[in-house]
Amino acid sequence: MTDPAPAPGPGDGLVRPTHDDPLARSASEGIGGPSGARSAGHPWWTPLRVVLALTCVGFLLAMVQKTPCVQEDWTGESYRYAALCYSDVPYLYVGRGFAERSVPFSDTGGRWQVMEYPVVIGYFAYGTALVTQALSGWPDVAEREALPADSVGGAPGVLDESHLYFQVTAVLLAGFALLAAWFLARTHRGRPWDAALFALSPALVLTGLVNWDLLAVTAVAGALWAWSRDRPLLSGVLIGIGTATKLYPLFLLGAVLVVCLRRRRMAAFATATVAAVGAWLLANLPAMLYGFDQWKVFWSFNDDRGADLGSIWLVWQQSGHTVTAQGINLSSWIWFGAVCVAVLTLGLLAPRTPRIPQLAFLIVVGFLLVNKVYSPQYVLWLLPLAVLARPRWRDLLIWQAGEAIYFVGVWFYLGGFTAAATSGQADHTYWLTIGVRIAAELWLAGVIVRDILVPWRDPVRADGLTDDPMEPTDRYDATYSSPPGRVDDQNVASYRD
Repeated sequence: MTDPAPAPGPGDGLVRPTHDDPLARSASEGIGGPSGARSAGHPWWTPLRVVLALTCVGFLLAMVQKTPCVQEDWTGESYRYAALCYSDVPYLYVGRGFAERSVPFSDTGGRWQVMEYPVVIGYFAYGTALVTQALSGWPDVAEREALPADSVGGAPGVLDESHLYFQVTAVLLAGFALLAAWFLARTHRGRPWDAALFALSPALVLTGLVNWDLLAVTAVAGALWAWSRDRPLLSGVLIGIGTATKLYPLFLLGAVLVVCLRRRRMAAFATATVAAVGAWLLANLPAMLYGFDQWKVFWSFNDDRGADLGSIWLVWQQSGHTVTAQGINLSSWIWFGAVCVAVLTLGLLAPRTPRIPQLAFLIVVGFLLVNKVYSPQYVLWLLPLAVLARPRWRDLLIWQAGEAIYFVGVWFYLGGFTAAATSGQADHTYWLTIGVRIAAELWLAGVIVRDILVPWRDPVRADGLTDDPMEPTDRYDATYSSPPGRVDDQNVASYRD
């Protein structure tokens, strides 16, 4: 059974969720049913404003989700895992020297661990620390520098500052969540309501404040929005900034390459690529000049890292097999290379040019499946891509249910609450949650592959008329054609039947 064709609203050209999405339509019966044919909407509460308001609600829930840890002053090794409210942020305020205003990627002579994150996260974390200390009256860090490093956390005022540091971070990240929602609501012309899938996502509520990944998520959403506005230069800049925040935004260029090959827009791809490289270099240059050896830590740390949380390599290792960092590196890159070739082949042979979010989702999933670690907040990497690739509440909730099971599993594993804590054996419960997460990701990836191969199953293209609402409107007529030997996009109705 195919998805119903989207029904635009009266006169405004917008796709209404209660007409387009089966789950939204069924849920609307409790509040009066789908939007009527004569519904004009609210003059002030536009879809974009509603999406932003929903994002505020979602992020407030994310803050509430951390309340148990806030009330316990982020203390208690096991409580933070039992309450599922762990966050890296308050602990790294001391652990990376921010309590002493230590500059990221500087040489502290081994006093503080070097930031193991890309540079933009380091800049943001340090800037937030400065705001925190300004709000705290600029405490005298000389007194802290005189203490042993392991005593700084107990110095006067430091505990309160770490709490404030988390709160300031949460407020700033809320702004980035709103910006990401704004980008997503404006990426697909006529489909602003799709961004509600981001605003109210369980993934955002559960993991939005675990780390700083929302910075990269916003860059990815911005890059997709810029591309939809025919601004490949800006799109490339945002990809470069995103890659300087987390590595995965780089993979967007792979999806862009496939689409540009199909649509004969290689000049736009070249512009985006050069801009991405330039933006990445500009973002990294200050850290490289300030402390090149410290800047390299992110790369060496991940190269030397062994099997870690959430990975299939950890399961393999705990089941009694020998796993080395070098072996994981080789196997992972072989797998990821094969995924990239498969996505390229799929993109070039598909009956219609796939959409960038579809291809990007498949590439990032392929990377995460064999990555050395799967931290629970990595689900955010997939979220904006999934929202645009498969804008269906049912499908995204099924996928995020698998991610939520893993979210619980990883904290219970770290807290020692499962069987392994008492038996000394491998934690099979944790293995199961890893398997559920992987199965959920593969299921959604399979649905997206089907949408690419059978375009009328794609919710965005289900009407048989819409091509790709991310493509600039002035290029629509020129981009319907398919390469020789494939079904022409204009004749989609003939093979849909």
